[in-house]
Amino acid sequence: MSHVDGPSVLLANTDVSPVLEHNPDGRSPFLFTCDHYGRLIPSPLGDLGLPESELVRHIAWDIGIAGVAVKLADQLDAHLVAQRYSRLVIDCNRPPHVASSIPLISEATTVPGNEGLSREAAELRRAQIFDPYHARIDAVIDARAQRGLPTVLVSLHSFTPVYAGIARPWHIGTLYHRDTMLPPLLLKHLRNEADLVVGDNEPYAVSDETDYTIPVHGETRGLMNSGIEIRQDLISDQAGETAWAERLARVLGEIETELRKEARI
Repeated sequence: MSHVDGPSVLLANTDVSPVLEHNPDGRSPFLFTCDHYGRLIPSPLGDLGLPESELVRHIAWDIGIAGVAVKLADQLDAHLVAQRYSRLVIDCNRPPHVASSIPLISEATTVPGNEGLSREAAELRRAQIFDPYHARIDAVIDARAQRGLPTVLVSLHSFTPVYAGIARPWHIGTLYHRDTMLPPLLLKHLRNEADLVVGDNEPYAVSDETDYTIPVHGETRGLMNSGIEIRQDLISDQAGETAWAERLARVLGEIETELRKEARI
């Protein structure tokens, strides 16, 4: 089978759904998404021509965030919608028309399985992984609105301690674009934690060209929203995941109290 033709069906019978949901009946106003939760590759694509050592790196997924996301959803009784497949197959936080949607090169790593993809093969990845994930987030937000539940969208990510040889000092960062309500609250409450270096749109900022979940599900729908990025060396084991889930649950709980007091939710 050539890369150019690609499989006619992307997900085999043995492949799991791209959408993972945790605590779907959660009553919290926070709806968590996790675009880079998993690093699975559909079985017809093999290993994308990469060794396992590359497939466990940050280029394949957001290291540590899966554990934080599940524990945080449990702590706050919140609904989590996550995506199980590697961003090397298709990045579920990129507009499908941009080059980084299905990367030929990620950081310095060439992805052989993404070379010479036909338009049909690329569309198949979108149709079977990207679209179901984002359709589910849409449906969840609609259902919450019908039930009269407020929705505050928080997209969970992690970032590398060093990028292009430069150390990143932040422990955690807020990522945002148009929302002027949640990001300032997050910054204020996180900066009240004396031991944290907090990034304001660092190490990344949200934009329509580099992001999808927040612009489409948060901003277009007028929801309060923010991305949260945690540095990966802080959540590289279960103890770190638990500590950060507990800290974020406390911080977000304080923010919920403040929003309810001001009748914003």
